[in-house]
Amino acid sequence: MKPLLIEVAFDFICPWCLIGKRNLERALKLLAASRPGVPVRVLWRGVQLLPDLPAEGVPFGEFYARRLGSEAAVLARQAQVKAAAALAGADVDLHRIRVMPNTANAHRLFARAAEIGTEEQVNALLERLFAAYFQSGDDLGQQELLLRLAQSCDFDPRDLADVLHDDATPYSGDFASLGVSGVPAFVVDQRYPLVGAQPPEIILATLLRAMPSPELQA
Repeated sequence: MKPLLIEVAFDFICPWCLIGKRNLERALKLLAASRPGVPVRVLWRGVQLLPDLPAEGVPFGEFYARRLGSEAAVLARQAQVKAAAALAGADVDLHRIRVMPNTANAHRLFARAAEIGTEEQVNALLERLFAAYFQSGDDLGQQELLLRLAQSCDFDPRDLADVLHDDATPYSGDFASLGVSGVPAFVVDQRYPLVGAQPPEIILATLLRAMPSPELQA
Protein backbone atom coordinates (compact mmCIF):
# COMPACT_ATOMS: atom_id res chain seq x y z
CA MET A 1 0.00 0.00 0.00
CA LYS A 2 1.28 3.46 -0.87
CA PRO A 3 2.10 5.46 2.28
CA LEU A 4 -0.14 8.37 3.15
CA LEU A 5 2.09 11.44 2.68
CA ILE A 6 1.90 14.25 5.22
CA GLU A 7 4.09 17.30 4.61
CA VAL A 8 4.46 19.74 7.47
CA ALA A 9 5.73 23.33 7.12
CA PHE A 10 7.30 24.53 10.38
CA ASP A 11 9.87 26.68 12.13
CA PHE A 12 11.67 25.73 15.32
CA ILE A 13 10.82 29.04 17.05
CA CYS A 14 7.07 28.76 16.50
CA PRO A 15 5.31 27.29 19.56
CA TRP A 16 2.26 26.55 17.42
CA CYS A 17 4.44 24.27 15.31
CA LEU A 18 5.35 22.19 18.37
CA ILE A 19 1.70 22.20 19.42
CA GLY A 20 0.73 21.15 15.89
CA LYS A 21 3.29 18.34 16.05
CA ARG A 22 1.73 16.96 19.22
CA ASN A 23 -1.75 17.21 17.68
CA LEU A 24 -0.52 15.38 14.58
CA GLU A 25 0.93 12.62 16.74
CA ARG A 26 -2.43 12.19 18.48
CA ALA A 27 -4.22 12.18 15.13
CA LEU A 28 -1.90 9.45 13.86
CA LYS A 29 -2.66 7.32 16.93
CA LEU A 30 -6.37 7.75 16.24
CA LEU A 31 -5.79 6.81 12.60
CA ALA A 32 -3.88 3.67 13.61
CA ALA A 33 -6.76 2.67 15.89
CA SER A 34 -9.46 3.22 13.27
CA ARG A 35 -7.55 2.10 10.17
CA PRO A 36 -4.80 -0.27 11.37
CA GLY A 37 -1.99 -1.10 9.02
CA VAL A 38 -2.12 2.14 7.01
CA PRO A 39 1.46 3.28 6.29
CA VAL A 40 2.20 6.97 6.86
CA ARG A 41 5.15 9.10 5.80
CA VAL A 42 5.69 12.49 7.43
CA LEU A 43 8.06 15.00 5.81
CA TRP A 44 9.04 18.14 7.70
CA ARG A 45 9.51 21.21 5.47
CA GLY A 46 11.49 23.95 7.17
CA VAL A 47 10.41 27.58 6.93
CA GLN A 48 12.54 30.42 8.27
CA LEU A 49 9.96 32.83 9.63
CA LEU A 50 12.44 35.61 10.46
CA PRO A 51 15.14 35.57 7.77
CA ASP A 52 16.24 39.15 8.53
CA LEU A 53 17.41 38.45 12.08
CA PRO A 54 21.15 38.86 12.68
CA ALA A 55 23.16 35.67 13.04
CA GLU A 56 23.40 36.20 16.81
CA GLY A 57 19.64 36.69 17.13
CA VAL A 58 17.94 39.36 19.23
CA PRO A 59 16.71 39.49 22.85
CA PHE A 60 13.51 37.47 23.11
CA GLY A 61 11.64 39.86 25.40
CA GLU A 62 12.53 42.94 23.37
CA PHE A 63 11.50 41.21 20.15
CA TYR A 64 8.00 40.43 21.38
CA ALA A 65 7.55 43.79 23.07
CA ARG A 66 8.21 45.48 19.72
CA ARG A 67 6.12 42.96 17.81
CA LEU A 68 3.04 43.06 20.04
CA GLY A 69 3.29 46.61 21.31
CA SER A 70 2.94 46.25 25.07
CA GLU A 71 3.82 44.04 28.02
CA ALA A 72 0.12 43.28 28.51
CA ALA A 73 -0.14 42.02 24.94
CA VAL A 74 2.95 39.85 25.41
CA LEU A 75 1.56 38.32 28.60
CA ALA A 76 -1.79 37.65 26.93
CA ARG A 77 -0.11 35.93 23.98
CA GLN A 78 2.07 33.83 26.27
CA ALA A 79 -0.97 32.78 28.29
CA GLN A 80 -2.69 31.72 25.08
CA VAL A 81 0.32 29.67 24.03
CA LYS A 82 0.66 28.03 27.44
CA ALA A 83 -2.99 27.03 27.49
CA ALA A 84 -2.84 25.52 24.00
CA ALA A 85 0.44 23.76 24.79
CA ALA A 86 -0.98 22.21 27.96
CA LEU A 87 -4.03 20.96 26.07
CA ALA A 88 -1.81 19.38 23.40
CA GLY A 89 0.67 17.89 25.87
CA ALA A 90 3.51 20.08 24.59
CA ASP A 91 6.19 21.11 27.08
CA VAL A 92 6.78 24.85 26.61
CA ASP A 93 8.63 27.08 29.09
CA LEU A 94 8.75 30.55 27.56
CA HIS A 95 10.41 32.08 30.63
CA ARG A 96 13.63 30.19 29.91
CA ILE A 97 14.04 31.68 26.44
CA ARG A 98 16.46 34.60 26.30
CA VAL A 99 17.22 34.82 22.56
CA MET A 100 15.02 34.91 19.49
CA PRO A 101 17.48 33.04 17.28
CA ASN A 102 18.20 33.11 13.59
CA THR A 103 17.07 29.60 12.58
CA ALA A 104 18.74 29.39 9.16
CA ASN A 105 21.52 27.10 10.36
CA ALA A 106 19.09 24.93 12.32
CA HIS A 107 17.01 24.44 9.18
CA ARG A 108 20.05 23.71 7.02
CA LEU A 109 21.34 21.19 9.54
CA PHE A 110 17.95 19.50 9.84
CA ALA A 111 17.48 19.36 6.06
CA ARG A 112 20.88 17.70 5.61
CA ALA A 113 20.13 15.30 8.45
CA ALA A 114 16.84 14.36 6.78
CA GLU A 115 18.77 13.50 3.61
CA ILE A 116 21.29 11.19 5.24
CA GLY A 117 19.63 9.91 8.43
CA THR A 118 17.12 7.24 9.27
CA GLU A 119 13.54 8.12 10.10
CA GLU A 120 14.27 7.45 13.77
CA GLN A 121 17.32 9.73 13.77
CA VAL A 122 15.45 12.54 12.04
CA ASN A 123 12.49 12.32 14.41
CA ALA A 124 14.81 12.31 17.41
CA LEU A 125 16.69 15.34 16.13
CA LEU A 126 13.49 17.29 15.55
CA GLU A 127 12.34 16.52 19.08
CA ARG A 128 15.66 17.57 20.57
CA LEU A 129 15.76 20.83 18.61
CA PHE A 130 12.27 21.73 19.80
CA ALA A 131 13.13 20.71 23.37
CA ALA A 132 16.38 22.68 23.35
CA TYR A 133 14.48 25.86 22.53
CA PHE A 134 11.14 25.51 24.27
CA GLN A 135 12.21 23.54 27.36
CA SER A 136 15.83 24.56 27.96
CA GLY A 137 15.78 28.01 26.36
CA ASP A 138 18.89 27.26 24.30
CA ASP A 139 19.96 29.48 21.43
CA LEU A 140 19.37 27.54 18.21
CA GLY A 141 21.66 29.94 16.38
CA GLN A 142 24.70 28.41 18.08
CA GLN A 143 26.53 26.03 15.75
CA GLU A 144 28.14 24.11 18.59
CA LEU A 145 24.72 23.38 20.10
CA LEU A 146 23.28 22.25 16.76
CA LEU A 147 26.13 19.84 16.12
CA ARG A 148 25.98 18.50 19.68
CA LEU A 149 22.28 17.80 19.37
CA ALA A 150 22.83 16.08 16.03
CA GLN A 151 25.62 13.95 17.50
CA SER A 152 23.31 12.92 20.34
CA CYS A 153 21.05 11.45 17.62
CA ASP A 154 23.96 9.41 16.18
CA PHE A 155 24.82 11.79 13.35
CA ASP A 156 28.47 12.43 12.55
CA PRO A 157 28.99 16.20 12.96
CA ARG A 158 31.47 16.12 10.08
CA ASP A 159 28.58 15.22 7.75
CA LEU A 160 26.65 18.32 8.79
CA ALA A 161 29.16 21.06 9.61
CA ASP A 162 29.62 22.26 6.02
CA VAL A 163 26.01 23.53 5.79
CA LEU A 164 26.44 25.89 8.76
CA HIS A 165 27.36 29.52 8.03
CA ASP A 166 28.22 32.56 10.14
CA ASP A 167 26.79 35.21 7.80
CA ALA A 168 23.04 34.79 8.50
CA THR A 169 22.42 33.61 4.94
CA PRO A 170 18.65 32.96 4.83
CA TYR A 171 17.44 29.39 4.57
CA SER A 172 15.73 28.67 1.29
CA GLY A 173 13.52 25.62 1.64
CA ASP A 174 10.73 24.25 -0.51
CA PHE A 175 7.87 25.74 1.52
CA ALA A 176 6.42 27.58 -1.49
CA SER A 177 5.83 24.30 -3.29
CA LEU A 178 3.28 23.31 -0.65
CA GLY A 179 0.93 26.13 -1.62
CA VAL A 180 0.20 27.23 1.96
CA SER A 181 0.59 30.64 3.57
CA GLY A 182 1.60 30.06 7.18
CA VAL A 183 3.01 27.66 9.74
CA PRO A 184 2.31 25.18 10.99
CA ALA A 185 0.73 23.82 7.86
CA PHE A 186 -0.11 20.25 6.97
CA VAL A 187 -0.55 19.11 3.38
CA VAL A 188 -1.98 15.60 3.07
CA ASP A 189 -1.47 13.59 -0.09
CA GLN A 190 -0.35 16.81 -1.86
CA ARG A 191 -4.03 17.75 -2.13
CA TYR A 192 -5.50 18.64 1.25
CA PRO A 193 -3.97 21.60 3.13
CA LEU A 194 -4.57 22.49 6.77
CA VAL A 195 -3.08 25.70 8.20
CA GLY A 196 -2.60 26.23 11.92
CA ALA A 197 -2.22 24.00 14.97
CA GLN A 198 -5.45 22.16 14.22
CA PRO A 199 -7.02 19.81 16.81
CA PRO A 200 -6.27 16.10 16.39
CA GLU A 201 -9.83 15.38 15.28
CA ILE A 202 -9.60 17.88 12.42
CA ILE A 203 -6.27 16.45 11.30
CA LEU A 204 -7.70 12.93 11.48
CA ALA A 205 -10.68 13.94 9.35
CA THR A 206 -8.33 15.27 6.69
CA LEU A 207 -6.23 12.10 6.78
CA LEU A 208 -9.33 9.97 6.32
CA ARG A 209 -10.54 12.20 3.51
CA ALA A 210 -7.30 11.58 1.64
CA MET A 211 -7.63 7.81 1.92
CA PRO A 212 -9.77 5.48 -0.19
CA SER A 213 -12.68 3.91 1.63
CA PRO A 214 -12.07 0.54 3.30
CA GLU A 215 -14.34 -1.05 0.66
CA LEU A 216 -12.09 0.18 -2.14
CA GLN A 217 -9.01 -1.07 -0.32
CA ALA A 218 -10.44 -4.55 0.13
